[in-house]
Amino acid sequence: MEELWKMCPSLGWLVRVSARRFPKNTAVIFQGEETSYAELDRLSDSVAWVLKDHGVGPGDSVALSLPNSPAFVAGYFGILKTGASVVPINLLLSAEEVAYIVSDAGVKAGIYWCGAGVDLCNLQEKGCRFSCLIAGNAGGRPGCLSLKEVLKRDCPAVEIPGLNQTEDVAAIIYTSGTTGQPKGAMLTHRNLLFNVNSVVSSLPLSEKDRFIAVLPMFHAFGATACMLVPLALGATIVALTRFVPEEVVKIIEVTRATVFMGVPSMYALLAQIPQRQLDFSSLRFCISGGAPLPAEVLERFEKRYGVLIYEGDGPTECSPVTAVNPVGGRRKISSIGLPVAGVEMKIVDESGRELPDGCVGEIVVRGENVMKGYLHREVETREAFFGDWFRTGDLGYRDKDGYFFIVDRRKDMIIVNGMNVYPRMVEEVLYRHPAVAEAAVVGQAHPLHGEVPKAVLVLKPGMSASREEIIVS
Repeated sequence: MEELWKMCPSLGWLVRVSARRFPKNTAVIFQGEETSYAELDRLSDSVAWVLKDHGVGPGDSVALSLPNSPAFVAGYFGILKTGASVVPINLLLSAEEVAYIVSDAGVKAGIYWCGAGVDLCNLQEKGCRFSCLIAGNAGGRPGCLSLKEVLKRDCPAVEIPGLNQTEDVAAIIYTSGTTGQPKGAMLTHRNLLFNVNSVVSSLPLSEKDRFIAVLPMFHAFGATACMLVPLALGATIVALTRFVPEEVVKIIEVTRATVFMGVPSMYALLAQIPQRQLDFSSLRFCISGGAPLPAEVLERFEKRYGVLIYEGDGPTECSPVTAVNPVGGRRKISSIGLPVAGVEMKIVDESGRELPDGCVGEIVVRGENVMKGYLHREVETREAFFGDWFRTGDLGYRDKDGYFFIVDRRKDMIIVNGMNVYPRMVEEVLYRHPAVAEAAVVGQAHPLHGEVPKAVLVLKPGMSASREEIIVS
């Protein structure tokens, strides 16, 4: 594929370019209905016209609070087609958290779904002001436009404004830090186009693929891997609003999906649903990211379904994909694989000096996928870099073959009697117990040892194990 940043002057062009190349291809399957690329391009134009009529344009930002659906994709690209930045809203956040994001990002307008996440209309009582609110339900709220009616409008193709790919921000994605308020990672049009291009260049994908999109599209992983990548290819997004294991496996069968991307907890739950006859012959491979994938979970899933999982990784600030095991090539269990095309990675010490292979240090990343910075956070932005290398906060090492392994998060490391204990290593041992479905290890203050590891476990349905049995095993 030709470099996306050459094909698309800005990210807002992605759907239009694919609509011209594959007008009749199915862009989205949702609840049994199909939306073509030509129709998706028209839907996003309709959203763009309404936003433009309410004064939204380059330099503005628009909140997008919708579940996975054709409406989310149309809203996302409708915003981009005005030249404004998308501010995806996590549907699990509280009203106070959303109000902070809306205020911090200077949101001018909003698109949301009443009953899913926070009602943006109610935020006006908290001092948030919108020039336009589009509600995705029948009727919405007083003063809100109906998303259903907006999408029905028959509008001409909107003129997408000229933008600076490397400077203008396409999306502001808020990261949930362990302390303090979340920070808005500013991802430029070049950041996201470059990262999509890297993924397409690193994985065996084509316009014939069907991607299961159950990862929330408001999340960086879900947005890039399950929405932008298939749209760039002219492939199909099979959108699900929530993760219900039994429903996911049925949808894979019915739609003949070819690619599934998920987080480790999804694979853990899929591996333990009741056994039944399944036709997974269409599924070519799975990708895991977002958190370390326990080896035991990988083995249980692959034994159950006969489909390989390839682990990858990447933080929001990197658009987000940085590494993945080569699909069809050499796969290393518990490794996040090799850097994707155009991305550089290395291991450094606390001073930013590169460490030799096999030594544990912080993973840093460099490339055109790395964010412009944190919105309104100059100090935090400087602290997040060693020169032009982004500090991921992940502790890991590179082996002699160039594969990267994550040991743990720098902030999660537990220090016991002056010795470093990595929670993931303890979790891997716990997962070997036949009764353990999920495990999480955290540090707990101790008057003698400084800190000690504390494990929280979820057992498999119908199984039991005492504290002593877990410890002894």
